[in-house]
Amino acid sequence: MLPIDPSAIDPADIGEKRATLEMDHETAVEHVREAFADAGFGFPVEFSPSELLNEKVDADRDPYYVLGACNPAVADRALDASDNRMGGLFPCNVVVWQEEPGVQTVYHVSIMRIARLTGMAPDDDEMADIIAQTGELVEEAYENL
Repeated sequence: MLPIDPSAIDPADIGEKRATLEMDHETAVEHVREAFADAGFGFPVEFSPSELLNEKVDADRDPYYVLGACNPAVADRALDASDNRMGGLFPCNVVVWQEEPGVQTVYHVSIMRIARLTGMAPDDDEMADIIAQTGELVEEAYENL
């Protein structure tokens, strides 16, 4: 039995955000990268699970791309607030997948909120402030889309 009832979690509890972009996949990935960079994120990790899986296990997946976003100042605070455990969820992934040619979904969940829900990070004022700050940055990035 899971310690948390997944059906009781509202998407807002985990900071779930979605957007639809009407453009080709490669253009959407670049657009998302720019939108998040303009909001203060860098990308220490990027990869295409679809390319990897299509090559390694002949998965026949549509384009799917992960941008591992990081705001260094917030990441540093989150490591301190969580006794270094937040690093297990780093970076904050922003995913772009193709729904159909010319239509892409941009998806993100808050690792900060998830860490608090699971007990990896404390439920205190410092973590609440970090969650609020990252939420504002992600909101700005989504507005840039």
